[in-house]
Amino acid sequence: MPTEKINIGIILGSTRQGRVSPQVGEWVKGIADQRGNADYEIVDIADFELPFLGTTDGTEPGIAAWNEKLASLDGFVFIVQEYNHSITGALKNALDFAREAWNNKAAGIISYGSTGGARAAEHLRGICGELKIADVRTHPTLSLFTDFENGTEFKPQALHLDNVNAMLDEVEAWSGALRTLR
Repeated sequence: MPTEKINIGIILGSTRQGRVSPQVGEWVKGIADQRGNADYEIVDIADFELPFLGTTDGTEPGIAAWNEKLASLDGFVFIVQEYNHSITGALKNALDFAREAWNNKAAGIISYGSTGGARAAEHLRGICGELKIADVRTHPTLSLFTDFENGTEFKPQALHLDNVNAMLDEVEAWSGALRTLR
């Protein structure tokens, strides 16, 4: 009996003007779509126009839509940029606007920055643990110095392809296994 494909959201972790996360997200989606093992979609937190947590009564339509989108997904790939040794405020806010929709799902992290975004990814791992997101080990890191031209045009080195595929293998396997808990 064929099983239904899992659904993975590629979460863009920045909302600022001039961001490069959409370029990275499209690159990851292109790699993932060639695999055919799961259905991948880009989920841009900017599209949900989330207010700052705690500043409203919580009835804005973007909040409900954000939670519905997350609930429809079996796993995630976070595109994370490093700002001041951590994740962006927009991503932290988006993470905090959901609770159960994150639980018992897997996530991979692709980060970038001057040190490959490693410090931001480590902060995100701690947050994932609290939200009951199982983050996978393989972690592709992209350098602002070697993978971006003039800091604005994404031109990844070919060596990242193996790491991205290994991470996607883990996210797909864990997402499928964790589906049985939900």
